[in-house]
Amino acid sequence: MSELLHLTEGPLWEAARGIGTYEMSTRGRTLHEEGFIHCSLPHQLAAVAEMLYGAGSRAGAGDQDLVVLVIDTERLPAPVRYEPAAPGGEEFPHIYGPLPVEAVVEVRPWPRKEGNPA
Repeated sequence: MSELLHLTEGPLWEAARGIGTYEMSTRGRTLHEEGFIHCSLPHQLAAVAEMLYGAGSRAGAGDQDLVVLVIDTERLPAPVRYEPAAPGGEEFPHIYGPLPVEAVVEVRPWPRKEGNPA
């Protein structure tokens, strides 16, 4: 199984569970707007969390309920492409279609910043 990660807000994931597919691309942007769902490899997730949520490498965005979706690529009907964020830059995985909830094999809480209540 090849594993991708996607950081999102808990309420968005819960809403997707109710309809069977997740269609957010990144913070505040949908799959329809971006054309794909942004994902990360494990070593990329901390930088993505910091960039999108100011969440630090081991902390969450204090007032946000963030979760990490663990995605099994073998359960995806849509293609996954690895593309750089900028020409010549590090490549990130992108899912070119909706994410079926059945492809998410684990949901991990993103830890909150020290001093903030969980």
